[in-house]
Amino acid sequence: MPLNIKRICVIGAGTMGSGIAAHLANLGFDVTLLDRSREEAQTAFDRAKRARPPHFYLPQTADTITIGSIEDDLDLIREADWVCEAIVEKEQVKKALFSLIEPLLKPEAMVTTNTSGLQIKLLAEGRSEDFRRKFMGTHFFNPPRHLKLLELIPTPDTCETVITEMTEFLEMHAARRVVVAKDTPGFIANRYGMWCMFRAVHSAEKLGLSVEAVDAITGPFLGRPKSGSFRLNDLVGIDIMQDIAQNLTLRCRNDSHTDVLRAPYSIQFLLEKGWLGSKVGQGYYRKEGRELVVLDLVTHAYRQRQEPDIPSIREYGRLPIAERITETLASRDEAGEFLREYLVPTLQYANLIKSEISSSVEDFDRVMKWGFGWQHGPFELIDMIGPEKLGIPGGHFYEDGKVRSFDGGYTPVKSEPAFKTTRDFPILRASEDYCLRDFGHGVTGVCLTTKMGVWTPEAVQGVSEELDRGKIKRLVLTSEARVYSAGYDLRHLFSLMQKENWDGLDHSLKAFQDLGVKLGKIPSVSAVHGLCIGGGWEMAASCCRTVASPETQFGLPESRVGVLPGGGGTGIMRLRMQTSAKDLADAAVRMSRGSLSSNADEARTHGYLRQRDVTIYHPDRLIVAAIEEARKVEVVPRPVWEEISGPVVGMADRELEQLKSRGERSDHDLHIGDRIKSIIGKAESFEEA
Repeated sequence: MPLNIKRICVIGAGTMGSGIAAHLANLGFDVTLLDRSREEAQTAFDRAKRARPPHFYLPQTADTITIGSIEDDLDLIREADWVCEAIVEKEQVKKALFSLIEPLLKPEAMVTTNTSGLQIKLLAEGRSEDFRRKFMGTHFFNPPRHLKLLELIPTPDTCETVITEMTEFLEMHAARRVVVAKDTPGFIANRYGMWCMFRAVHSAEKLGLSVEAVDAITGPFLGRPKSGSFRLNDLVGIDIMQDIAQNLTLRCRNDSHTDVLRAPYSIQFLLEKGWLGSKVGQGYYRKEGRELVVLDLVTHAYRQRQEPDIPSIREYGRLPIAERITETLASRDEAGEFLREYLVPTLQYANLIKSEISSSVEDFDRVMKWGFGWQHGPFELIDMIGPEKLGIPGGHFYEDGKVRSFDGGYTPVKSEPAFKTTRDFPILRASEDYCLRDFGHGVTGVCLTTKMGVWTPEAVQGVSEELDRGKIKRLVLTSEARVYSAGYDLRHLFSLMQKENWDGLDHSLKAFQDLGVKLGKIPSVSAVHGLCIGGGWEMAASCCRTVASPETQFGLPESRVGVLPGGGGTGIMRLRMQTSAKDLADAAVRMSRGSLSSNADEARTHGYLRQRDVTIYHPDRLIVAAIEEARKVEVVPRPVWEEISGPVVGMADRELEQLKSRGERSDHDLHIGDRIKSIIGKAESFEEA
């Protein structure tokens, strides 16, 4: 039977423990958070509530967490289905805590220790057989709300069934992607990831490259997050980097490459100064007013940031990543020098330690993709460059849907039907701006393929014609771009305005609005992620149901560019918020300001999501969940336009005038607000009028 975990006790209210508690509370679990004293727990948790980026989707979720102390409230553990220990990283302190809590555990309760590098087997010493069989390590990534990887580390005594059950629970109910790692120093993420982080700093100092140049090379150009190398160091914390490096050096005595983990000159300097990164306001970067200044690696003084001009980035930046890296490795500029000094050794090191720290190269790659945000793991990169060019024997690691195992044979790549993406389904028909995919079970995927999921006139016409054919019986509307949709193609509208082609403008807007009506007339689900704004939201909201990734931003920001929502958005909001005059007035002000809801939970309070809409908190389950919804959803009658009792327009006017008096709105902004209010406050619908 799958684990039935509802009540979770997190012990340790520090940065990691509070982040874990917040993440689990966001998902609806009954969470208790304990520390040594209630005062310490509350102080630490109050600090967590002010964290940036926020731990909570809605601030009030923090109030659902029970705060207590190990001294006075340890009995609360008796009710827990899972005890997640996240106290200080000291072996004897953790072991002493386990001796306290073991007698209080329910027979079926799970116990985990959250650690970034302690040996899990040693922490279980002295405990009963029953405790050890359901005990394992977890390595959450910080902050848990935003980083989905969890390394799960069993011991030789952990029951195999328990490992399977816990993995399934974490992936299906706790919004994690799980990699089961070996109980080795630093597991996979810190053993390899920290080595790569230190190697980047050493390489920059050796080659005399600037912080900005290295971050430009090791950011999106290399298929990695915008933080690059040095900004990542600041986010992790220079002191944390040093602590992990020293622990790895101490414990990995048979690794002849731990010299890389010696602190580079710049890290030594930052440690001496106490400039430990983002948590203290300065490290390799420091914010001065609105400007970000950067540490000069030669003078160790802060200076203005200088945009690097690197030929390889300029020439190869738009190529597919395999060609981009190959061409840059062959170039003689600073990017080529850096990749030869940094990337090649990191890939060779991954190959050297792979079997020691992981069960497969696929697990190794997943850790770096899910935990560090790399677009491709090290073994995928090795295949792109060519193993023979790197001096790595044995051929490619991935071939024809199979992955090379450590004994040289090939096994099928893991099949995970619960985490399918749109690209895992066959294309029925494709155009330049969208494609139709067979999602199975009679469901058709209508997938935008434009940049940022923008609705172009061609996409509107094409999808509309697909619906008119009558062959699509149920559909999921989504996008294969980085975000669901940034709206309608404003360049097309502005072009028509400049030409004073008002008939063409009316035709385009009518076609877009008609498409929204058609989407609402068949069983339809929109699957949204990243951005769901403007015309993108209008089409998503026209579907019978929306399935949303939690980090999606929602809104109608058209007023920011001086126009009204053109796809029926103002009318949709009028129908959704007509339960009260205040709700309608608030909606009018939000649209007039062009403000966005920062996540799906907040969007629900603003009316951008309905009660019947669904938030899928696991970022990789969106498409499968949308297909499941599309199989059962039915067409819902459109709400009736009701007359509102209350001074809607007056309430909105007062708020907008206050914004103008503070200099936050212009006269044109107020004009846009007037047009929005004329619709929001209208007593009858346009159809009735």
